[in-house]
Amino acid sequence: MTQLHLVRQEQQLVWALPQELEVPPDRLRIKLDIYDETILLHRYSEQQDESVTTRVVSAQEIARAFARDLHFYSGILPAGALWWSSGPEGQQVALWRGPRVWRVALVLEAFKPPRRFRMPLPGLVFICLPGRAPRVFAATSRPVRLEALLYHAPLFNLFDNGSSCAGTHKYPDDPDEVTESFFASFFTREGGKGRSRRHPNDLLALWQELDGKNRYPLRDLVPVGTVAKILGLEEKHS
Repeated sequence: MTQLHLVRQEQQLVWALPQELEVPPDRLRIKLDIYDETILLHRYSEQQDESVTTRVVSAQEIARAFARDLHFYSGILPAGALWWSSGPEGQQVALWRGPRVWRVALVLEAFKPPRRFRMPLPGLVFICLPGRAPRVFAATSRPVRLEALLYHAPLFNLFDNGSSCAGTHKYPDDPDEVTESFFASFFTREGGKGRSRRHPNDLLALWQELDGKNRYPLRDLVPVGTVAKILGLEEKHS
């Protein structure tokens, strides 16, 4: 294979090829200057005056421009899928799991068997990344709009943004297997505050109260924000 070289001459690139081929120079049309907080786009005139127009652009504008010739598809989504997205962390799938009774295990003391609960839980939204711990939220019904309200899931080992602590637990790449994998792991008493209206500082009291029941009291849920907020869309359009 012949390696081709480019030679820059002012605002154009010239292929380092034999002159008899008469390959025209490749003129510079657009240039980006990327700073810490700003992106400048320089557009060079197609006329001979070589004038330059400069303006500030966003990363989203650049992405849309390059994506015009690309095709994205989600593949076959698992049952209960709410949405699919691709971002800096990779491709993620949000799954809906309706209200039901789950069997969960909570470690109360190190090196001792966990306590087993038969816990009724509200509908849950799992935002899954391959092989990563999911983000988990609760909902009073399956979300069908960006304005739908999500709540803190009444579970331990969750941060305020819904992220879960995996510890040593290994999650599968298949998002359809994440929910069962999540509940197969042992919970500890970390991150249990602000998850219940009746017991804001003692989630264990709520678990003990609901153990063996068949339905979760939806009025006890603590709101966290809309689907749009969780997706980061509110910040982008504010």
